[in-house]
Amino acid sequence: MRRIASLTRVAVGVASLALAATACGGTSNDSGDSSDSSKDTKGLAIAYDVGGKGDQSFNDAAFSGLEKAQKEFGYKTADIEPTDGETDADKEQRLSSLAKQGYNPVIGIGFAYGPALEAVAKKYPKTTFGIVDSVVEGKNVASLVFSEQEASYLAGVAAAKATKSNTVGFVGGVDVPLIHKFEAGYTQGVKDTKPSVKVLSQYLTQTAEEGGFSSPDKGKAAAEGQLEKGADVIYAAAGLSGQGVIEAASKAGKYAIGVDSDQYKQEALAKYKGAILTSALKDVGGSVYTLAKSVHDGKPLTGTQTFDLKVNGVGLADSNPKMAEIPGLTDAVAKAKAAIVDGTIKVKTS
Repeated sequence: MRRIASLTRVAVGVASLALAATACGGTSNDSGDSSDSSKDTKGLAIAYDVGGKGDQSFNDAAFSGLEKAQKEFGYKTADIEPTDGETDADKEQRLSSLAKQGYNPVIGIGFAYGPALEAVAKKYPKTTFGIVDSVVEGKNVASLVFSEQEASYLAGVAAAKATKSNTVGFVGGVDVPLIHKFEAGYTQGVKDTKPSVKVLSQYLTQTAEEGGFSSPDKGKAAAEGQLEKGADVIYAAAGLSGQGVIEAASKAGKYAIGVDSDQYKQEALAKYKGAILTSALKDVGGSVYTLAKSVHDGKPLTGTQTFDLKVNGVGLADSNPKMAEIPGLTDAVAKAKAAIVDGTIKVKTS
């Protein structure tokens, strides 16, 4: 079966893009202790987003990048969990502590770290900082952003091909612009493939503090509601909450579409894997590793680094063999990917 995308291939594509500095931004020898980075005993540190390690999705993808850097460079790393109800001041203290201890680079996983990272980066100009899913200005900051809408478009194509009820669903963790990108791409992919398909959309919370990214029970309840309305494929862009969507779909004998990581391969979700049709991939791990490598090589990336379908920074997993059994699905996804890459299809972000 032809591979549509894979995490390994995605990581290679992202690394090639970033190390060639063809994304927006570039490299800077003035940021971080880059000249001595290979001699340091401490290297990459990441601070997790809501949901923390073990979400089988966004945060775990970041951890995979840390693991790769640790094995390759042989230095000490750190990965720090968030706390319930934390403030920007708490995040700032966490990032400051990591920088003060000598970790370089220090990466905030998730847009919620924006204000804190902007403040801390100014205090530690010789440390390279990174942030995933947000743009923060700073001479020593790399903003690692993705074209989530493109991977979501492919997920929409797959959903439109797989649905038998002509009704599919979308569950977003938090009602914010970032997750709107997932919904916009998904809906467009569905409608471009099969205009008659109805898309049900629901957001779990208005803010992350309310648990939209960290509450499987909320995800399960939302999915059950959509299943009752006839949805037979549901795409979840909801972090840890997405596990509840996958569970609900599995118990109903329907399909779920995962996000960020290839959730079909996640051990914690093994009993539901048959229901995970595919996952919209976002190589957070590749971006984390790429920034770490740039610092280790003495050429730390800074500015906005955009990872899209063209460089395999996003994609669609095809681990579940059921994809190949659905008439026209694999070819439709491949055709859509080619059209997005060559610019024939322009994917909406809202």
